[in-house]
Parts: sequence; C-alpha cells; structure tokens
Amino acid sequence: MSETETQRPDVTETDVRAAVEALRTDGIIGRKGALSRDFVAGMRVDVEEAFREARSLENGAVGRGPNRWYAEMHPEALGGFVELVDHPWVRAVSEAILGPDYEIVEVGFDIPFAGAHNQPWHRDFPSPEVTRTEQRLTSLAFNVTLVDTEQDMGPFEIAPGTQWETGEDFEHEMFPDRSTWSRYEERAVRKYPQMGDMSVRSALTIHRGTTNHSQKSRPVLVIGMDAPGAGNAEHHDLAVTEGYWAKLPERVRRHLHCPVVDQLTPIVQKHTIEGLVMGEAE
Repeated sequence: MSETETQRPDVTETDVRAAVEALRTDGIIGRKGALSRDFVAGMRVDVEEAFREARSLENGAVGRGPNRWYAEMHPEALGGFVELVDHPWVRAVSEAILGPDYEIVEVGFDIPFAGAHNQPWHRDFPSPEVTRTEQRLTSLAFNVTLVDTEQDMGPFEIAPGTQWETGEDFEHEMFPDRSTWSRYEERAVRKYPQMGDMSVRSALTIHRGTTNHSQKSRPVLVIGMDAPGAGNAEHHDLAVTEGYWAKLPERVRRHLHCPVVDQLTPIVQKHTIEGLVMGEAE
C-alpha cells in the first residue's frame, strides 16, 4: 500500500503549532482522517491476531479492569508499523515536543470488550521531575482507533489540562484519590474517533475508559514516543529481527532503539500496577 493510500502528508507548520499548543493546554489533540479506513482495517486484523497470541501466553496480556486488556506487540507483527511511525504528522509532532532524537518505545493496544467497567481516573505513569518542575513533556502516546467509536462502546474520557498536576499525592503517583474524582468528572470530555482518525496525548493527562454497554469490542492501537533519556523504554520489550531491521527506512531506524535479534520472543507484560488497582480482566 502506497503512502498516498495510507496517509495524508499535508501537514503544515500551522498544524504542528496547533498540536504543540493543544498538548500544553488540553494535553490531547486529534487529527481527523489521518489514515485510510482500509489501512486501519488491516491493522485491526494484526492486532486481533496479536491479542489471540498474547492471551494464549502466561502474562502475555494484562488486565486493566473487568473485560479490558492491554498487550504489546513487536513492530514487525504490525503490518502498518512503518507507515504509522513515519506518518508526517507523527514525525512532526514528536520532533516538536520531544526533539529530533525522539525514540519509539511502545507498540501496544488496549481492548475493552462488552461489559468493561469504568476505570478509575488515572495517568499511565508517574510524572517525571522535569515535567513537574519545568512543565516539559518527555513522552507522547499516539492512539489509533481500529473501529468507529459509538456512544455505547465505552469511549475514552479525558480531563483536559491535568497533565501538569504533580500527582505526588496520587496512589502510586498515578491514581487520584476517589474523593477527588468529581473534579475530573466536571471537566471530562469523551472522545468518539472514527476509523482513520489519530490522536496524540500526554499519558500524564488524567483519563479513563468508560463502561462498554455494547456487545462490541473497541480496540485502540498505541504508539509510545520518548524524549532521549525519558526511560519509558525500560517498561517495554520491543525487538526486531535482523531481516526486518535491514529493510526499515533509515528515517525509522534512527528512532527505534531496540534490540536486533535472530528470533523474536513473546512479550511478557510489565504493566502490573494497573491490573492491581483497576481489577483483573475477566
């Protein structure tokens, strides 16, 4: 599939400035129609296969609440990996926020199934010191919905502007106390992305998945980016084979600081705190 079929490369300086401003204020911004629906449908096939494999392995997927799972996959298991991480908007926003030497550290997916509950309000990891003291973001999460999100499917909910809260009084520095939840509910915004839409957010912005009242799953692909030295790569185990590495464009290779191996091994999930606090998936 060619670049023109998978993405729209018309990314302007105005687009990038808008993304930078939104990440500083709201902590999230979307880009409508960034990818073709056919391209996204192909990625969904790969994600569903990766989920089946992850669930067949001990600790291959981690529960993030009842009927809700998170797992990771190696880049070459995702047929659209190169097109996605090399998308002009992804590159431009990553460079603007994280610098020219940003690193690709995560390829994962979250799937709430029918019956998934409201998650507790949370952020994905503790706020780094440089973020608390200098209001500088050191990581980004790009999300791609793999289905058309409908109101009854447990849409993603986020509390804009909360990425700058220190979180020093949060449980595990990630989970605000239940007594403060009304503050997030008052400012909460629900997102209804459609296939082809992409978003980028600070994973520090307080958010949650909501109750899935439908009989459908709502898989979302996550690409995690770090500024040099941010350290989130320690929580992930990406690897590529030598053959795959050799075929990658140099523009992608220089951002992918992961082991190059003879043979891939299944990824064992390390996100255990979320499972403990949110309740195990069923």
